[in-house]
Amino acid sequence: MAQVKLQPKKKFGHKEGCLRCGRKRGIVRRYGLHLCRQCFRETAPQLGFRKYS
Repeated sequence: MAQVKLQPKKKFGHKEGCLRCGRKRGIVRRYGLHLCRQCFRETAPQLGFRKYS
């Protein structure tokens, strides 16, 4: 009998956390940022985002 090689399972959902602190909740993934909302608020001015109101 030939051996069947199992493929690794796909990752569904959003299991990756923040790139900066590792938090799993409140991730801003737009534009490929992958930062939690707290880290995004701290680093937004350096990234070029401005608050209008």
